[in-house]
Amino acid sequence: MAELQSLEDLGGALGTAQSDAPVHVQKLDAQGRAYATGKRKDAIARVWIKPGTGKITINKKDYSAYFARPVLQMILRQPIVLTDRDGQYDVIATVSGGGLSGQAGALRHGISKALTHYEPELRGILKKEGFLTRDSRVVERKKYGRRKARRSFQFSKR
Repeated sequence: MAELQSLEDLGGALGTAQSDAPVHVQKLDAQGRAYATGKRKDAIARVWIKPGTGKITINKKDYSAYFARPVLQMILRQPIVLTDRDGQYDVIATVSGGGLSGQAGALRHGISKALTHYEPELRGILKKEGFLTRDSRVVERKKYGRRKARRSFQFSKR
């Protein structure tokens, strides 16, 4: 067994483990679209992205008709605006489950993931803003002997 004299000898003995960083590649289907699934609360969004004019379609409706509140429209457009890809991609999505707020969050998550599948170099920008992280907060279940998850029944002395 040879004795190591410096850190360079240690690096040579171990091999090149540092250069094995994961390489992200473009993932497209046969039609040239990028697909991703986004989730938030009980909502699940299936998202396809393809080059186009910037049209966003959700459940065969325009996004402004599906989400009437401007806050929800802003939430789902955040990844596109942040990466300066406004008007470059068409987004087709089907969303189910949960309420409108959860659906908007699921769409934001799905659009962010689909953008990274189409353009892997955008991953750093979206990850820094937290758009690629699935928000794991869900509604707490109701317990027996309680009125809700934590609220107990009203106490009455008489």
